[in-house]
Amino acid sequence: MPDPSPASATAEGGHFGQPARVEPAPTGRAKCRACGDNIAKGELRLGENINNPFTDGVTTIWFHLDCATYRRPEPLVALQGSDLPKAPELEALLAEARLGVTFPRLTRIAKVERSPSGRAKCRQCRLPIAKGLLRFQLEIFEEARFQSIGFIHLQCQRAYFGAQPSMDRLRRPLAGAGPEDIAEVSAARSDPPQ
Repeated sequence: MPDPSPASATAEGGHFGQPARVEPAPTGRAKCRACGDNIAKGELRLGENINNPFTDGVTTIWFHLDCATYRRPEPLVALQGSDLPKAPELEALLAEARLGVTFPRLTRIAKVERSPSGRAKCRQCRLPIAKGLLRFQLEIFEEARFQSIGFIHLQCQRAYFGAQPSMDRLRRPLAGAGPEDIAEVSAARSDPPQ
């Protein structure tokens, strides 16, 4: 079992049998479990050790550090206080991760998209989400993967999440959105609480 180097940190030292570690990716082959994109060589990543759902033993699932911050904050917060690698953005990411632990529904934000039909209902207000309206797609982490659980209206975000998602938290869910969609999401964030 290799010892953690100064460039990596584990929750309790070591690798397998420990909940998580942060390290630079040695290759660019691993995919982020949250967004599905490759983790570039040298980029900091979070490895979470979980029981393998398909066989006996333990497996490691990998996340971009910012994806882990916004989608799986618990293992990252557990590492706080250990010998984390030096990174300028790490303190801000840890603050966002702590917010995600405090308000766990924030971690469900997978995507911001326009409703293709009027059939889906909002998980908060239970009203239909009209065709063409922006909505949050929600996912939960279950059985080692993210699974879709529904949608909410843009205007229901404060009531559902319990806190206002930051634009940094919405950066990946808004990837591919046009400037008008980003402006609409930003405007919805600045509305007074209902």
